[in-house]
Amino acid sequence: MKKIVSVLTAVLFAAVANAQQPLIQFAVSSHNFGDIQENGGTVTHDFEFTNTGDAPLVIHNVQASCGCTTPDWTRTPVLPGKTGTIKVTFNPSGRPGNFNKTITVSTNATSTSYTLRIAGNVLQKPKTLEEQYPVVFEDIRLKDNHLPFTKISPEEKKTVELEVINMSDKDVTPRFINVPAHITIESVPATIKGNDKAVFRATYDAAVKNDWGFVSDQVYVVFDDVKKYTNRITASATIEENFDNLSERQLKHAPVISFDDKLFDFGTIAQGAKVEHDFVVTNTGKENLILRKVKASCGCTAVQPQKTVLQKGESTKIHVAFDSRGKSGRQSKSITVISNDPKQSNVILRINGTVSTVKSEQ
Repeated sequence: MKKIVSVLTAVLFAAVANAQQPLIQFAVSSHNFGDIQENGGTVTHDFEFTNTGDAPLVIHNVQASCGCTTPDWTRTPVLPGKTGTIKVTFNPSGRPGNFNKTITVSTNATSTSYTLRIAGNVLQKPKTLEEQYPVVFEDIRLKDNHLPFTKISPEEKKTVELEVINMSDKDVTPRFINVPAHITIESVPATIKGNDKAVFRATYDAAVKNDWGFVSDQVYVVFDDVKKYTNRITASATIEENFDNLSERQLKHAPVISFDDKLFDFGTIAQGAKVEHDFVVTNTGKENLILRKVKASCGCTAVQPQKTVLQKGESTKIHVAFDSRGKSGRQSKSITVISNDPKQSNVILRINGTVSTVKSEQ
């Protein structure tokens, strides 16, 4: 009998203990700030909660999903029936656009983790002239120091413009030197009046360049005939054939470039050693395959194709020589092969390995 009473007493105490649990209930679990200004300072929202349980509620921790959101909360135990708050502050500075952040709340309640959410849209602040034209060439500022001609066909001419502004009160007449034959560039207008805007207009003639793949050149802007290496603009282009207009028949009879392997791993070699390898390329198509260009990723890798025109079924070798002088650790070099295969006009070959500086024991 005593044993039965003891068991019932234990069950009763357990039931009472289980009944005395804190419970957290939020009035709302999400808040949308709507549109806010990027330079308007931080915004804050208080999430109010109530302890609907029978024991004191403790907020152990509140963790935001990113550093742009800073939470604060009621640190003292919240008694049953009482309320507390979790304050969430969002900093919009440098974060234009829509945002959606989560806040994880850890407590001593039965369900120990809860998720709150804030959202909104940050309206980008107006940019200053210095921000709009970040590149400085003495008295003028440029939106960029790069003229991107992007993809261009071998016979194509393409023109791009670069916006500039004269930040001084005096008129400025820029000149361009070191301009290659395939690029023409001018300032429009030729003289930029004080506190006025202009454009640098450049035209790229791919036929004159007579090259393939990614190529770049540098042009210098001079004022008062003084050359400064910091006043430099890079012009780049990727010269590729346009195969979009090929007919079904032309594609069916086109050349096809194939390789015995596209990766060679030379393992581990001592610093100063040289490694050589031949990649075998074959034309498995019907028309002649033309190797337009073979270019290594660095000067330490010498590349030389034996032939540049392959008939149907014909093969040749692309010889690669890697010189490890001055190199150490893991190495990964690439060789770009540009051809007239309409489906694989650019193929990347790779040589990998490790250069060891540890001297072997004799």
